[in-house]
Amino acid sequence: MEDLTLVILAAGMGSRYGGLKQIDKFGKSGEAIIDFSIYDAIQAGFNKLVLIIREEHEAIFEEELVAKIRPHINVEYAFQNIKDVPEWFEGVEGREKPWGTTHALLSARKHVTGPFMIINADDYYGKQAFVEMAKFLKESVADDKASMMGYIVDNTITDNGTVTRGVCKDKEGFLVDIVETDGIKRTDKGVVGGPDEALIPDGTLVSMNFWGFTPAIFDLMDSKFERFLKEDVAGNPMKAEALLPNDVGSLIDDGKLSVQILQTPDRWFGVTYQEDKPMVLAQFDKFQTDGTYPSKLWK
Repeated sequence: MEDLTLVILAAGMGSRYGGLKQIDKFGKSGEAIIDFSIYDAIQAGFNKLVLIIREEHEAIFEEELVAKIRPHINVEYAFQNIKDVPEWFEGVEGREKPWGTTHALLSARKHVTGPFMIINADDYYGKQAFVEMAKFLKESVADDKASMMGYIVDNTITDNGTVTRGVCKDKEGFLVDIVETDGIKRTDKGVVGGPDEALIPDGTLVSMNFWGFTPAIFDLMDSKFERFLKEDVAGNPMKAEALLPNDVGSLIDDGKLSVQILQTPDRWFGVTYQEDKPMVLAQFDKFQTDGTYPSKLWK
């Protein structure tokens, strides 16, 4: 059977959160959010996991996460390294921040041989999303046809600060535009975002970096990452990031990729800020009490 691969973006530095939140504990038996995503993926039929991390974090990921899940799924590490760039690029002296989620995706190239989905490590997506993505990857994915799991924007907001989301526009169920929008928050007049705090209509779908691809995406993204290094880094060398939603949108504009929008009724939640942690702890306690998940995921 061809591998159905789950790729997880886990190389972030957690600057706003104040620590390595990818493996922070939230479940009754010390599970991290990433544990629940992996569990849901296995239940949905995924049989391979690729963890994109920083190489210096391998030992702690192995000890805190991977050792207990190896009996349940094949696991490989991919390392996102700021020095993993084309030979012509000279780099940016003093920069430690990775080059963004598109660069992270490219770092998984040699580990992925079949249809795959990619998600963030520190986001809880809900069970149904994994079921829908597995079905798409088995039945509908193609080299020029990808998918994105869409979440209603109001189901993705924290009460403890603003968030950044890829705000989506669609036509007949396919993504036509995606705009990375920061400053999203709830207000008395509704959900707003962007520098002008523009109103975001009820029911608007956003991207939470939950995508389905074939390995053809790596070649397509090479040109986008090279453009980023030539143009964006020159303008903002210390902070520019190649963001996966933006580059997917660019491939759509180029006519090289179509992206079907899948939907889930589930509420996303995560730990953007330390203040989010009590809510997330309470939610997983409820899940592991009411039987949504076992009290210990990995037996």
